[in-house]
Amino acid sequence: MKIIPVIDLKEGFVVHARQGQRNHYHPISSPLCKSSNIYKVIEAFLGLYEFDTLYIADLNAITLQGNHDDLIKNILTSFPNIHFWVDKGFQRVTKYPKNYLPVLGSECYGEKDIFELEAFNKHFILSLDYSKSETLGAKNLFFKSALWPESIIIMTLNRVGSNQGPDLIKLKDYCENFPQKNFIAAGGIRDVNDLLALKQIGIQQALIASALHSGEINRETIEKL
Repeated sequence: MKIIPVIDLKEGFVVHARQGQRNHYHPISSPLCKSSNIYKVIEAFLGLYEFDTLYIADLNAITLQGNHDDLIKNILTSFPNIHFWVDKGFQRVTKYPKNYLPVLGSECYGEKDIFELEAFNKHFILSLDYSKSETLGAKNLFFKSALWPESIIIMTLNRVGSNQGPDLIKLKDYCENFPQKNFIAAGGIRDVNDLLALKQIGIQQALIASALHSGEINRETIEKL
């Protein structure tokens, strides 16, 4: 099981994401890191474990309220040995730094946009976004598996930061119906028991923030997995 720490950026700060209610996200302060400065948060994650991949969500870009392009560019330069998966809303193909992999979230793509994904030649991570049981964004994107890359995040926004546990039923369904794909769990993961349950249904990667900040998932947990 590979754990990928999540960093949510809003107005220049790392914020605590909770149930997709982005207007109510506040700068993070946790047992892991008292600062909401992204450099401090990254250093705290790397102090916890030698992660080689981090996920950044630029919430301003996703919600069309500016972006953190310059900050993210500096982060990529400052941590050249870390791979960054970056979700910043609707993206078009461009020349990316070597340690940047675009995350394309369904919530930011309409039906007329989904064939834009073909230009990436599968060099991206798809995020199929849900709010409860409802799909977000282009509905056809959830069914046109020919457009999917190898790795796909199943993001259940209403479970993010909620302490509800992951959506095992939905994740299991994807794993069974598309066994050739690598599905990544996102939203609600609380502790080692959730990770073991995910592993049992075939999930090998998970996006996590709250459980790392709280200490529920620590170095010992990660090493055992």
